Amino acid sequence: MTIHQNLIGGEWVGSDATTNINPSDTNEIVGLYASASVQDAANAIAAAKAAFPAWSRSGIWERHVILKKAGDEIMARKDELGALLAREEGKTLPEAIGETIRAAQIFEYFAGEAVRLAGETVPSVRPNIGVEITREPLGVIGIITPWNFPIAIPAWKIAPALCYGNTIVFKPADLVPACSWVIVDILHRAGLPKGVLNLVMGKGSVVGQALLDSPDVAGLTFTGSTGTGKRVAAASIEHNRKFQLEMGGKNPMVVLDDADLNVAVEAAANSGFFSTGQRCTASSRLIVTEGIHDQFVAALTAKLETLVVDNAMKAGTHIGPVVDEKQLRTDTDYIEIGKKEGAKLAFGGEVLKRDTPGFYLQPTLFTEATNQMRISREEIFGPVVSVIRVKDYEEALATANDTPFGLSSGIATTSLKHATDFKRNAEAGMVMVNLPTAGVDFHVPFGGRKSSSYGPREQGRYAAEFYTTVKTAYTRA
Repeated sequence: MTIHQNLIGGEWVGSDATTNINPSDTNEIVGLYASASVQDAANAIAAAKAAFPAWSRSGIWERHVILKKAGDEIMARKDELGALLAREEGKTLPEAIGETIRAAQIFEYFAGEAVRLAGETVPSVRPNIGVEITREPLGVIGIITPWNFPIAIPAWKIAPALCYGNTIVFKPADLVPACSWVIVDILHRAGLPKGVLNLVMGKGSVVGQALLDSPDVAGLTFTGSTGTGKRVAAASIEHNRKFQLEMGGKNPMVVLDDADLNVAVEAAANSGFFSTGQRCTASSRLIVTEGIHDQFVAALTAKLETLVVDNAMKAGTHIGPVVDEKQLRTDTDYIEIGKKEGAKLAFGGEVLKRDTPGFYLQPTLFTEATNQMRISREEIFGPVVSVIRVKDYEEALATANDTPFGLSSGIATTSLKHATDFKRNAEAGMVMVNLPTAGVDFHVPFGGRKSSSYGPREQGRYAAEFYTTVKTAYTRA
């Protein structure tokens, strides 16, 4: 089987390989992927640094053409790449194709942004002096991505970094190297100069640490766990480096007495269980007022009974496997914790067997939970959801905000008053009304508050805040 190599300085470089396993069928090897060394990472950083002067001054049309080519190829190959994503990460095939389409749209969006770069010209308070305000590329960008969105998250970091004239050292999650390798291959063939985009696959303790330790990395964008994010922050401060963190979530979905029951159930099921609950925007806390509580729990349980857990590639599957054995063990440990804490296991919680060996888990619903339980406070990152009963809207809002996280927050209601108040007072970076907490557009800012995020927002025109630095120039007439 061919070993997919790292890309360093425009050359494909071999090294020891790791095996990429399909979580829907652990007998299937998706592919062999190189595992970079510390020296490989150092070489990639040096290549990116050497390529920066020329690329940072490249023409906007050159950047536009390359990004557009990449987006067009990803879109043309959406079925093929969606299948690859489903095989390596475990998303259902329709979800995986949808994610692939989103990656294509992100590249197309930033292809457009490349020719819309603009600054400001303003008068000085002093006579005969003009002021120009421009944005310039930051430098070498280190990109560290997670396993749960193997093609969309790399796209929404790589595309703006290139759009604004930066060079890149990219380290994808070692669980899902396949989609990342394809993105890099597509951009390489689209005409990127040597050294502009470098791929170093491998372990975070090796490659990620090399990025953290290098003084030549001018900016580091990271999506992953809160604990690792804190390490990224500490290392970046040491080097006076710009950094951007997207971390955990314990997102609430409030359901009020006046909610449309069908809308509330569909939003909760999608938020908590689709993509196997492996989304930082997933809603694992359902905060339900007492007037609708019993109806809602009954309707949601009935909905869960209809969801099919099976091989991600199989038609009719609603929920694929957990990504690997370690995550499955984490999920089942939290299910036991919930039981011991006194929550009622209302549905699911069983490890399942299917025709192909994989990491299958029933969607799990706890009721009679409190907001003080560990299952209500700690991110599980699986299809495990708790229902918390509250008296009224005021208690629901307070409970929703009583969390160390603040990424996404949702409410199901037909009350304009409560919807308006919730949008204003929910302590989260994103608020959803009568929608799942997961699922965001590619052209608007993404990010949260508290322990969920740090630094400028990702996506849309707000991406410029991280990937550029502002220069103010004065000229005497």
